[in-house]
Amino acid sequence: MGARSTVLEAPGADVVDALAFGRGRTRRVRSAYHTLPERASDALIDELGAMLFASLARSDQRRKGEQYLRGLLSAQGRKSIRNIASFVGGRTAEQSLHHFISSSTWHWRPMRAALARYVDQVLRPEAWVVRPIVIPKAGHHSVGVERRYIPWLGQVVNGQQALGAWAATAHAAVPVDWQLLGAGDQEGGAPDERLAATPVGCAAATVTGIGGGWGVSARPVVLDLPGVELLAAVRQFAETGLPLVAVTSGTARVVPADPALPGPAGREFSAQQLLHMVRTLRRPVDWYDPLAGTVRRTQVAGVRVHLAGVPRSRPFLLAGEWDAARGGSGHYWLSDLRGATPGQVLRLGKLALRVDRDVVEVSSQVGLMDFEGRSYEGWHRHTTLASAAHAVRILGGVESVQRAG
Repeated sequence: MGARSTVLEAPGADVVDALAFGRGRTRRVRSAYHTLPERASDALIDELGAMLFASLARSDQRRKGEQYLRGLLSAQGRKSIRNIASFVGGRTAEQSLHHFISSSTWHWRPMRAALARYVDQVLRPEAWVVRPIVIPKAGHHSVGVERRYIPWLGQVVNGQQALGAWAATAHAAVPVDWQLLGAGDQEGGAPDERLAATPVGCAAATVTGIGGGWGVSARPVVLDLPGVELLAAVRQFAETGLPLVAVTSGTARVVPADPALPGPAGREFSAQQLLHMVRTLRRPVDWYDPLAGTVRRTQVAGVRVHLAGVPRSRPFLLAGEWDAARGGSGHYWLSDLRGATPGQVLRLGKLALRVDRDVVEVSSQVGLMDFEGRSYEGWHRHTTLASAAHAVRILGGVESVQRAG
């Protein structure tokens, strides 16, 4: 996937910079999510909140957690602590909620684990999608903010970069874990060592809980890390034990695993070259395009390969989507998902588009990018509760949740 520009038309577009999300997409996405009926929203908040806030030791913390969650869903404008407090109780509430988010002692990991279990049970995702977002910021007054080159945008952006793990189907996506990337110079110029130093390390950390310990289903991980060296990512994720579908480029070097293919054994090809050689294997595949809201049909071919430069590497399926307008394969994936067909790999890889759409239509409405402050803990707590608010918006129409009301 090449670098493309994003055009956002979400509510509060003045708050959401057009650079903000993932790789960027060329199509314009309009918000289609509606506010839940009050009864349905209350029922879902009660059900989800009972699970999320069970790890909070004190009743006043559980009360503040629910207040903050409701404020993220209902406060007008930016979901700053001040605006959330104005919705739930004014000046006194502002001080209380600021302490709850930025200075309290509760940890976000148990809450994220509870959110992941709930979403896994209700949404039944097809995969966990790991991909980045960039959150532009003015100045350097928030944790993790720095000027950095964003390869898929082709420019330098002042802001935060985070990687999220999303439970995704073709029709909905919910974030369940986050990592903040970068040196993140703090007051006094010292780097915050809690921030992940590399995109690969950041991405691997997001699936630590998913891969074991959180009690969620073992599902494939769709890894969409533009500009990241493929071998490093594959090696890192091999330790998770989860099947992998990795977005790659046509320049990735691979070695055919099928001895029937022409050429001397062990010869390296680029992914683009090899898929061109097997172009007669192309078959039509139908997949749901969440950006267009319709089913599309494209051609896809696949071939078994080893990664070049990795002796005795396990075999991967290299799948390529044929772009008739460009006369060649345009999108590429590598997968070690056992028994997967090229069509299945393509459909899983396309789940990253669902994440793109739901970031714009849902996350931007519930304040995922709105935290301001130096507190690393505060960023994680706010992001955790914003992810829960995103879940409320997404899961409101799920039958099992409606029955709870």
